[in-house]
Amino acid sequence: MREERVIKQLSVFAENKPGKLATITGKLFQNNVNIRAFTIAEAGDFGIIRMVVDNTDLAYQVLREAGFTVSLTEVLAVEVADEPGSLYKIAKVLGDAGVNIEYVYAFTSEKHRALIILRVDDIENAIKVLEREGVLFKGEID
Repeated sequence: MREERVIKQLSVFAENKPGKLATITGKLFQNNVNIRAFTIAEAGDFGIIRMVVDNTDLAYQVLREAGFTVSLTEVLAVEVADEPGSLYKIAKVLGDAGVNIEYVYAFTSEKHRALIILRVDDIENAIKVLEREGVLFKGEID
């Protein structure tokens, strides 16, 4: 059951220079890897590119072979209504349960749904708490 709740996210450490993002996304494009969710956290001269893709193993291999520092992280993907308060409800129940949200990013669809990617400090407890609240987990991102 845990496998149905947790997805793998790629984190790529890259220099904050013109063309780096094009190089990374170009490698994925050349290998027919589709990016499903994406965010960049900037830290001066470097950045961390976090993404969920449709072929994690291939993307990891391709980027490592291209010389990038890449890691895999377990995250949760939860689907909620695209309406005010949806993220608040998740943040509240996790906070009340003592689960820390380390970072989050999200996107919406035309179906009035939002997909929220969560990195938490206690993934097992987060799963239990969110299941108890009836949150819909996504095993993969459409």
